Amino acid sequence: MAAAITPRRRVQAALTWLIAAGLGPVHAHAGEMPPPAYQIAAQQAGVPSPVLFAVALQESGIRLRGRLIPWPWTLNVADRSERYATRGEACIGIHRALASVPASRIDVGLAQINLGYQANRYAAPCDLLDPYANLAIAAQILREQHAAGEDWLLAIGRYHRPAGGAPAVRYRRSVSRHLARVLADSRLPAWPADARDTP
Repeated sequence: MAAAITPRRRVQAALTWLIAAGLGPVHAHAGEMPPPAYQIAAQQAGVPSPVLFAVALQESGIRLRGRLIPWPWTLNVADRSERYATRGEACIGIHRALASVPASRIDVGLAQINLGYQANRYAAPCDLLDPYANLAIAAQILREQHAAGEDWLLAIGRYHRPAGGAPAVRYRRSVSRHLARVLADSRLPAWPADARDTP
């Protein structure tokens, strides 16, 4: 008879899968170089990989083994975070959420893609639980929100709220903390200081 799989074992198995898939941290020291999947999605969209990784840390970050990592099976339903151990459980969570709240109140996956506002970017809601598809969409949105020559932090703010304003500034400040750590730990060039706090 097989041993029952505890929630902790399921999360550990999922973390092992994330690492093998190039989505999770591959080492235990302080370095925060974006994992390979982030680097690939960012390169394909023309976005700096630390920007994409910092957004995912903000959107779906969870502490595991003392590290903050983005969690692919995260939902935000009407401003309430839900985390699942498997993609299948998260898909059930999406369908349950769609039965009770509008799609525009549900964000999905690593980069928390909104089901309502981004409906043109996916075929079925559970498609957004594919970490690679989720990162590709997030990178496309970031690219679309970035104007040539401007600080990527402005695009980060518009990723959260295209209209800008105070919510975009608050979001930008939160993500900038992750970005500063990623840039410092990955030994990438310093981030430009201009336009960090302007709406």
